[in-house]
This record gives sequence, C-alpha cells and structure tokens, in this order.
Amino acid sequence: MDPNHDVIQFRIERAIAVLGPSGKDWAMELNLVSWNGREPKLDVRSWDPSHSRMGKGIALTKEEAERLRDALGAYLAE
Repeated sequence: MDPNHDVIQFRIERAIAVLGPSGKDWAMELNLVSWNGREPKLDVRSWDPSHSRMGKGIALTKEEAERLRDALGAYLAE
C-alpha cells in the first residue's frame, strides 16, 4: 500500500528477466508492468515467489530505458 493507504493495482504484462536473488526467497526482476491501469513500463524491483508482494523499485518508460542502456553501455565500456 502507499502512504495514503490506497490499494496499488498492478499487472505484470511480460516477465523479461530474473536479475538475481534478493533476500530469502525473493528475486530481483525486470518485467513490463502496468501500474494502476496505466501504460506498462519497464520495471526493476524485487518480488516474492508468488508475485503478490514487491519491494521498492524503479519503473521506466521506453525512452528512459534507452537512455539508461546508453549510460550503462558507456560505463561498462570503461
């Protein structure tokens, strides 16, 4: 829930990759997620095995993800 105690609705539209473990049984994942009925975004966060609970994360538009890809490519090339 958010600080206002509103229910946050989400739908994982597409599972893209498991990036690694994140705690006991949780996994850090890259997914395409629709939040509160909005247009899906690329989303990086930890999820429990049932995908009913999630940790803090980041959601990116395609354009933001492209800029992140370019920045990561430059950083990893160093």
